[in-house]
Amino acid sequence: MTIEELESIRNSKRQELDLRVNSNAPGVERHILVCHGTGCTSSKSPQILEEFNRIIKERNIENVRVIMTGCFGLCSKGPIVIIRPDDTFYSQVTPADCEEIIEKHICNGETVDRLLCQDVDGTLVHRLDELNFYKKQKRIALQNCGVINPEDIDEYIAFDGYKALAKVLTEMSQDDVIKVVSDSGLRGRGGAGFPSGKKWEFVKAEEGDIKYIVCNADEGDPGAFMDRSILEGDPHGVLEAMAIAGYAVGACKGFIYVRAEYPIAVNRLEIAIKQAKERGLLGENIFGKGFNFDIEIRLGAGAFVCGEETALLESIEGKRGQPRLKPPFPAHSGLWGKPTLINNVETWANITKIILNGAEWYASIGTEGSKGTKVFALGGNVNNVGLVEVPMGTTLREIIYDIGGGIPNGRKFKAAQTGGPSGGCIPEQHLDTPIDYDSLKEIGSMMGSGGLIVMDDSKCMVNLARFYLEFTVDESCGKCTPCRIGTKRLLELLTKICNGLGKEGDIEDLEELANNVAAASVCGLGQTAPNPVLATLKYFREEYEEHIKEKKCRAKECKKLTQILINEEACKGCDLCKKACPVNAIIGEPGQKHKIDQSKCIKCRTCMATCPFKAIYDE
Repeated sequence: MTIEELESIRNSKRQELDLRVNSNAPGVERHILVCHGTGCTSSKSPQILEEFNRIIKERNIENVRVIMTGCFGLCSKGPIVIIRPDDTFYSQVTPADCEEIIEKHICNGETVDRLLCQDVDGTLVHRLDELNFYKKQKRIALQNCGVINPEDIDEYIAFDGYKALAKVLTEMSQDDVIKVVSDSGLRGRGGAGFPSGKKWEFVKAEEGDIKYIVCNADEGDPGAFMDRSILEGDPHGVLEAMAIAGYAVGACKGFIYVRAEYPIAVNRLEIAIKQAKERGLLGENIFGKGFNFDIEIRLGAGAFVCGEETALLESIEGKRGQPRLKPPFPAHSGLWGKPTLINNVETWANITKIILNGAEWYASIGTEGSKGTKVFALGGNVNNVGLVEVPMGTTLREIIYDIGGGIPNGRKFKAAQTGGPSGGCIPEQHLDTPIDYDSLKEIGSMMGSGGLIVMDDSKCMVNLARFYLEFTVDESCGKCTPCRIGTKRLLELLTKICNGLGKEGDIEDLEELANNVAAASVCGLGQTAPNPVLATLKYFREEYEEHIKEKKCRAKECKKLTQILINEEACKGCDLCKKACPVNAIIGEPGQKHKIDQSKCIKCRTCMATCPFKAIYDE
């Protein structure tokens, strides 16, 4: 493909697709956009798309297209259907609703009010941009997600796809490209926040004919789905960015390391690579400029440690995923001993926009030390669970309450976990902390790859630390003793405390051991594994003390510290709780007051849910 051919496709296709982003687009055509991200797909969005197409074909309806897209972001309202150009937002759509949408909306121009998205305040919202969830967001990495069909390269081209690659090959030197990336202030979005331009400089400066580009798509944090959603919604954006980096540093081969548990993302990457090769946008002599670059996919088996860059390289090489000692760093000796540039999916997703819009544009967004935007997977005890992208410097309060819609069921905010198993817990007094690399580090947390789990006051922070330690113990590769043994000892101490067996001095032992594991471990997994322990000790120490001194869990999550009891005055002896108990822990004849055998009770609370007289309670 020549640059002229690329521009021809862009110009003709963009006119055709302008209604995707322009509510005043000329013409009579309408597009029905159906989310095909993992969340909506699991809720029957493929059947919704099929049903729309069936009805349109049977009725011979003209000027209507049904488009498969990536994630719109508001996952808790899925499956989502958006009608363009009027931008009507329908939520929680089922295949049975398609007939009504076609009949009323498409044929008669009437809104299907019952399917309109209800905002947190109860307001029915007609348009996507009217939802509070979207008002404070700024989409850069997610710009094409929910707009284009990720399996159609022409739609990507229509929205400036491969224009950045054409620009660098025809107008920019290698140093020019690296300078733009450096001047933009982009930092790696994989967790460490290392300046991207510096990393590119290091790889370019290395001598040798063989260099590699690697995309780290091994997203392993519990509750994280940022990279997956980008790959599902805009795979060509990552391919183009990797090719740009290949030109800038002198590499001709790229690898995308993606976990096999992401079948939709893997399938769309395979389609995108095939399409790019067919168009001559990957392969030899791209745009006739003598630049060669190809990309292969490597599937990971789901090991969390392979998110660490050197363990990832070991896995690509066919070895066991274990971290290497550093130095040498991958920029000097990476894949098969050759200079290697590694960035994660979100980092790559910013590159084409920086090249097209300029370093100053990107650097104008965010804070002094953290430029641009950050994508978060917002989950836990929050009304609007989903994928959000906000400028760096947005406060935690804005994300949780303005975008996330606050805490459900009238409960109070307790803490937010950023950075997954490697991060810390942020308490209520830090809700107004701006979200950027340095601010989070100051309060004992970290950005991580972008998982943001919100917790209400029903959560036990000691049990939370135990949960994350259990995860890191399972995921430790075992290469170094501090991580292999130290995290197990930390987990044993936390388990003992949660089971009511804690004693004086355990808190001090936890702190000392946590600091030693952090200081002595070889890789980032072990170095950051104690963070949830240290953060919860810093901000919620009184809960540890209650567990140890009073044998009490205020959140009633630690079962060994909780009793399920029957109020004998309220008990009617109806026997419903006894019949429902899975372990026969309830004693008493019909018509008599019942009791619970604490030696048998497993604290499942089935009896509490069953009792019609609210006579059963926990303490």
